[in-house]
Amino acid sequence: MSVARAVGLLLGVAADGTFGDPRRGHPVAGFGKVAERVERVLYRDHKLPGVVHVAVLGGGAVALGVLAERAGRGRPVVQTVTTAAATWLVLGGRSLAVQGAAIGRELDAGELPAARERLPHLCGRDPAELDADGLARAAVESVAENTSDAVVAPLVWGAVAGVPGLLGYRAVNTLDAMVGYRSPRYRRFGWASARLDDVVNLLPARLAAVLTVVGAPVVGGSWRGAWQTWHRDAAAHPSPNAGRVEAAFAGALEVRLGGRTVYPHGVEERPVMGEGRMPDSGHVTRAVELSRVVGGLTAVLAALIAVSRSRHQRMSYRSSRTG
Repeated sequence: MSVARAVGLLLGVAADGTFGDPRRGHPVAGFGKVAERVERVLYRDHKLPGVVHVAVLGGGAVALGVLAERAGRGRPVVQTVTTAAATWLVLGGRSLAVQGAAIGRELDAGELPAARERLPHLCGRDPAELDADGLARAAVESVAENTSDAVVAPLVWGAVAGVPGLLGYRAVNTLDAMVGYRSPRYRRFGWASARLDDVVNLLPARLAAVLTVVGAPVVGGSWRGAWQTWHRDAAAHPSPNAGRVEAAFAGALEVRLGGRTVYPHGVEERPVMGEGRMPDSGHVTRAVELSRVVGGLTAVLAALIAVSRSRHQRMSYRSSRTG
């Protein structure tokens, strides 16, 4: 069955690369609307309602994935189709590349207002006061982080847990984006979503950093710089996961990331990662190229993991029967 899962993952990656996100009726957007309604019912300025919030919504997504897996049990074609559809719907690789590349072009043309208007499609920062260097830095950091969150992590969870892993991961990551901020409203209510998102991204973020090291030479980057910056600077980042990928990208592109970061809920002073110059429009374009390379490597690895799990399960089953 995991062979069908592997094929489904690759077909889903191909669909995302070809079509991108559905233009209308995106299920993730629908999930977000449901989450907002549940939040209105459950919201209190305490951690426990936030725990219930993420348990109900994340658990519901996993349950839907379990039903899809059961529908495909013993039916490889059905499992392939459901896995491909789920993979396409939860991945964000093409959208990330399109938005990042557009910002790179706009910065290169000196069209700062257009770049400012587009930046919120990548991240939740306030672009109003950002100059060209600040926009480029924000774009590179967001491309790096979202490469892990929107490409590597979904594929890893899809490889090891199928459709429940795909849907469950996207639910948790979406909730973190909605309520995981350290704002007065969500400091307590969003605590559970933020911590769970940290947990489910622990391994994928580090895999993304490894693949950034491997893929850096493909885009003319420094694998040595990616490795050294990751191990030297990542731990200072406030996120246990985003810092790994951002540091690896900084080293690969030989630029400096971090510093003063303005969000709608306040200002954060991020540690500086990497050495060299501040990123410019060209670095944004190369960051997008590196993101695509990392995504491609992850797709192959995810398929191999799925096939390997299938073989391991068959061997374990035969061993238990003969034992």
